[in-house]
Amino acid sequence: MKPAGPPSGLLLVLMCCPLLGLVQSASSNKASDNAHPHLGDSDPERCMRHHFVETITHPIYKCNSKMVLLARCEGHCSHTTRSDPLISFSSVLKQPFKSTCSCCRPHTSKLKAVRLRCAGGTRITATYRYILACNCEECS
Repeated sequence: MKPAGPPSGLLLVLMCCPLLGLVQSASSNKASDNAHPHLGDSDPERCMRHHFVETITHPIYKCNSKMVLLARCEGHCSHTTRSDPLISFSSVLKQPFKSTCSCCRPHTSKLKAVRLRCAGGTRITATYRYILACNCEECS
């Protein structure tokens, strides 16, 4: 019986890499994903957090690489976009319209760090933002 959830390509990788096991358990945690009332929870393409594993290496120094669990925001928001005309009391309209659209973006995140051990015993710290939740927000 094949487990429901991750595609078979990801399942193959999960057997090879123990860190990717975190991806499956973290992806199944739907409580942290923000759903919007106009998009049903059953919509698999809605704006939500997706996990992946990245290998961190230093671009210059010879350091041991480390695999880390990262997240990105991906999916669609409302299908409605709008452009309204703006009224101006100037003869020059720099922006004749105000457009409204929604983009899938990080809503909350936290700073994380990982230390790489380098040649000669030195250690270098790499920092990154780990996304905790995604939201549909106005595009800029």
